[in-house]
Amino acid sequence: MITEVYTSATFGVNAYIIRVETHLEQAVKFAGFTVVGLPDNAVKESRERIPAAIKNSNLVFPALKKITVNLSPADIKKEGAGFDLPIAVGIISESGQVETEKIKDYVFIGELSLDGKLRKVPGVLPIALEAKERNFKGIILPRENAKEAAIVEGVDVYPFDDLTEIYDFLNGRLDVQPYRLDAKEVFSREQKYVLDFSDVKGQAEVKRGMEVAAAGAHNIIMIGLPGSGKTMLAKRVPSILPPLTLEEALETTKIHSIAGLIPPNTSIITTRPFRSPHHTASDISIVGGGTNAKPGEISFAHNGVLFLDELTEFKKNVLEVLRQPLEDRIVTIARSKITVQYPCSFMFVAAMNPSPAGTAKEATNYSDYEVQKFISKISGPILDRIDIHIHVNPVKYNELSSKVESEKSEIIRGRVVKAREIQIRRFKDTPGIFSNANMQTKEIKRFCILNKDCEDILKTATARLGLSARAYDRILKVSRTIADLAGMEKINTAHISEAVQYRSLDRNSWV
Repeated sequence: MITEVYTSATFGVNAYIIRVETHLEQAVKFAGFTVVGLPDNAVKESRERIPAAIKNSNLVFPALKKITVNLSPADIKKEGAGFDLPIAVGIISESGQVETEKIKDYVFIGELSLDGKLRKVPGVLPIALEAKERNFKGIILPRENAKEAAIVEGVDVYPFDDLTEIYDFLNGRLDVQPYRLDAKEVFSREQKYVLDFSDVKGQAEVKRGMEVAAAGAHNIIMIGLPGSGKTMLAKRVPSILPPLTLEEALETTKIHSIAGLIPPNTSIITTRPFRSPHHTASDISIVGGGTNAKPGEISFAHNGVLFLDELTEFKKNVLEVLRQPLEDRIVTIARSKITVQYPCSFMFVAAMNPSPAGTAKEATNYSDYEVQKFISKISGPILDRIDIHIHVNPVKYNELSSKVESEKSEIIRGRVVKAREIQIRRFKDTPGIFSNANMQTKEIKRFCILNKDCEDILKTATARLGLSARAYDRILKVSRTIADLAGMEKINTAHISEAVQYRSLDRNSWV
């Protein structure tokens, strides 16, 4: 006889059901415990954890039997310690200690400690979604994962502390009610940002550039000396972006879930992510990869902000691998035995110094050639993918000492949301496009119509700055966003002129 227990594992941002088949037979010579079905080392080590966990839970481990466990489908590699619980349940069920029929209603997931305690595992949210899709009655998991799984409506979540409780539950000796959570109530309650634009003194022009960037989902780079406030401004960008929708929150949470990055006692990520990797980060840590094709920083920033401070200090190959994700909003990680796609629709915010100098006084020590060489660390194709370039000047004393409170993020966000609503209506019949930054050539021609005066301004700017075709399109997209912020249907000369001002790196002939 064979006992079947269902569990699940993740592949990319989705999950799939795995059938754990357990077979016990009398050992002819030597007892054994074998796990097959492409298990990785963590799964193979369960042969040492599970016997101890069963025995320390005052249950019987069939030590004199030959135990064979098959993880099906057998052609997909199984990773992690989350298979401990379903394998243990399969063994005690096959040995006649629990009811076999009842276990088929549930998906089991969890790591076991040697004393039988259940430990938290990653990837529970996509697993709960898959369990709902496959019409399982419920999911049995560690208590620490309960909030994360319960955010999915339509599947019962049964949290437990140890294997003994699960044994009693399956045998009808313990009555456990499903863990309940009101997803909409939790989502609306936790949407709060600690940082606010009202904390920033001065920098009105930069704030305006940030508002335009947020309104059209445009990428932006800030150029300024150390201490001018670039990082402070960047950290507050999520607070002026439109609030996450529940659908976006689930997408974002799934990515963090499979990486085990969900904060303790958290069910869902309710605010837009802000990721700021150090400039020593490798290309794999940024875009994802490794032998297991795990997500990288650009995917953790999905539906949020990716901030690269000291952009010129990043290795050239790290910056170049961003080119395709910035365009496609999705990254494909291909390895010899696995190919995975991760979403990476993020707003790219970067900051850099205008020269190798650390202060304005030191800047006079560098020649134009040295400054150009410093800036050229960032390739033209990368800069072309950044819609807005803006200078950040040091804040003057009278602005720092001013008692007048700066505009709050909530007010700026209100204007951004109105502009985004205009764009949503505009692109309602255009699949895959939700903001001006996503427009392709066809949409630009349709929605960025210029009158003769606007064309003259853009023609002059293109000739003087030597703009690439992509930079030309960026100006049109940004001018469309500026017009949306003004609530105007047509782009006028003021909108074009402002958009041209946001190509400062082109203006200085640095690329």
